[in-house]
Formats: sequence, C-alpha cells, structure tokens
Amino acid sequence: MIDLKKEQALAILVGIDNDKGDIEWSMDELRELAKTADIQICGTLTQKRERPHPGTYLGKGKLDELADLIDDCEMTPNILIFNDELSPAQFRNLSNKFNCNIIDRSILILDIFASGAHSAEGKLQVELAQLQYRLSRLSGLGKMLSRLGGGIGTRGPGETKLETDRRHIRNRIDNLRAELKEIRKNRDTMRKKRKRQGSFVAALVGYTNAGKSSILNLLTEIKEGEEVYVADKLFATLDTTMRRTILSNGQEILLSDTVGFIEKLPHHLIQAFKATLEELQHADVLIFVLDASHPQREAHRDVVLKTLEDLGVMDKKIITVFNKMDKDVELPLPHDTRLTTTIEMSAKTGEGKKMLLGTIEEIYNSSKTTLTVLIPYAESKLVAYIHENCEIINQSHEETGTFFELIADEEVKNRLEPFCVAVV
Repeated sequence: MIDLKKEQALAILVGIDNDKGDIEWSMDELRELAKTADIQICGTLTQKRERPHPGTYLGKGKLDELADLIDDCEMTPNILIFNDELSPAQFRNLSNKFNCNIIDRSILILDIFASGAHSAEGKLQVELAQLQYRLSRLSGLGKMLSRLGGGIGTRGPGETKLETDRRHIRNRIDNLRAELKEIRKNRDTMRKKRKRQGSFVAALVGYTNAGKSSILNLLTEIKEGEEVYVADKLFATLDTTMRRTILSNGQEILLSDTVGFIEKLPHHLIQAFKATLEELQHADVLIFVLDASHPQREAHRDVVLKTLEDLGVMDKKIITVFNKMDKDVELPLPHDTRLTTTIEMSAKTGEGKKMLLGTIEEIYNSSKTTLTVLIPYAESKLVAYIHENCEIINQSHEETGTFFELIADEEVKNRLEPFCVAVV
C-alpha cells in the first residue's frame, strides 16, 4: 500500500510452516508474486505452527524476531507480505505493532491483476474483487487505508484511494455487478452465435506460467505483431483471448486462452471472473497445460483440477499437455487416473504440436454428427432450438414439417433423435 512512484517497495515475506512439506515452494511462489508486482525482497521469516495465530498470525516470540529482522535489514522494509489471507483482527493487530504496510497473499494477487488487466471487462472484474475483499475486512484495513493511498493493494481502475464508507462500496459493487451482468449477456449471445455456426472451442487452462499463451501462439495462424503476450512471470495473461486455427481436415476451430490458476487464489477473484471462466463450461475440450519441468508439477496439477472441479467442468474431455519438455524434466511424468489423454510437448521447439492438433481433430470428429430430421410444424420451439444450436447445411419446408440437414453435437443429437429420417 505504498506509492511505488515515490519510493521503492521493500518487503519481508512471512509464512507459516504447518509441516505439510510445501512451505519452501509456497514461499518461493510468494517471492515470484512480489517480483511480478515490482517489490524487492530483503528478508524471509517462517514459523512452524499447525495454524496461524488467530490474532497476530505469528506467535509472540516470532513477532519479536520479525521486529529484529526489520531493524537488521540494510534497507528498511516498508511492506510485510503474509503468505495467507489475513483476518480483520490480524490486519489490525499487525498494523498496530509494525510501522509497515501489511498485505497478504490475496491483496498481492489482486494488485497484480489490477495492474495487468487491460480490457474493460478485466478492469471491472478486478475492481469488483478488490471491493468485495475490502468490504469484508473494513474494520481491519481502516487504519491502513486512512494512513496511505495508492500503490500495492490499492491500485485499480480509476481508484487512488478506497473509500471506507460501507454504503459507498456496496453501491459501487452493485454497479459493477450490473455492468458485468450485461457483459455476461453479450458473451452468451456470442456463444450462441458460435454454436449456430458450428464453432468448436478448445480452451487452454493451467497453472500460471505453465506456457498456455506460448502454446496458443504456436497453434494459431497469426500475423507478426499479433501474438499473445508471453513473459516468464506469474499472471502474464489476464484477459481472455480467442484465436482461430485450421486442422488438417480443413476445419476451423477456436482456441481460448484463459487466466492461470494459483494456490490460494482469492475466492472473490474467482467470483468476479465468473463471466470469463464460464467460457470453460461451454468449451468442447479443455487443454490442460502443465509445466513438466517444475519441481511442484504434481501440486500444480492438483490445484488446477480442484479449481476445475469447483467450476463443474471435470466431465469434459481433457487433453493434458506436459509442456517445457525441452528443459531438464524429471522422469517418469506423474500419472493421474483423472487424466487419460496426455501429450509431451515443448512450445519453444514445437515438439508435440502435430500430435496435439491431431488429438484435437479426433475429438472434433467424434463430437460432430450429420443428421437429417423432419420437425413437425407443431414443434416450432424445436425449430428455434435447431437454429440456435446447430450448423444448418440445408433446410426446406415439406408437407408435414420442416426438413433439416444439419451438423450437431452429442447433446443436440440425443434431443433430435426421435425426428431423424432417412434421406430418399
């Protein structure tokens, strides 16, 4: 919560080691998040505890040790970053004890999203998540917000300092939800149009920095300068991108790049990005990109699968892509019974591209069926359903009803099966 234009952001990272064996990589990830937010790290402190102290996160002895660490730093830190979501009481007590800005992992992630979202929709989503987070913690953040404005945790579209008045925040939340509702309506209209045109959508999902955008650039035919932004940092992609590519059978499909997931992703952020994440629910296949070279690849896999379960999309066809195989990869690759189709790939060298496109084509071919149906004139609603959900090859009005030759997916096929007729 400092204005980075006025002074360098220096921080100490603080975490709880609950003996689950993941504290080292979790703190490394927190360091990468800080780096993405342009924060310089000057120290790290962890404490072995089963759970954080309810009032101060750390125990009394470790709080004193943290105070000594602040004093011992060559350059005095102005931020303390905690590796878990803090309660209002923890915020308040820590702010009273330390003359530093207190932020938690959620605030840090929200700040990265605020500075990285470029589309109007992305900015609205981030602002909504920020306000929802602050509204639930107003009592704990009050002192911090009155003391400082702008900077880490407060960056956002059109905001330099958050108002602490609950009514003002609730009104703004209502306005943002109304705007996002309109965006969801527009997205729904676009999806219905794509379905009518017979569009097949493959959505890229995965842990942040797994290489989704690099794979999107590799698979799509794009002009120079139109590539999706790629960077070796967390959350390089925040705005959903759609690109077209051609399969070997000549069929054009759509590839969708989505925001990456991460451990302890703020709940408010998932809710705010609901309109964007709904694209996964309407995709025909999910391409789950996993960094095969990362030492915590199995933990990353479990975080993504848990998020996909929460979104209700685990019943979809999933292609697992072990990316970055050009790096030093520990073999054998981890096996998971939930994931049956796996491909080894390197977006950097192009290895595996042909196999991935071939697998997508197999799923495309199995998902589409050509039907000939005769819909009685009394079933006018079904005619509207066909126009909304099918790619129509031919249509004519017969004596007993409307004749269609169309391309449909499995769901539509099952609904229209009673009206199927043989072509004479």
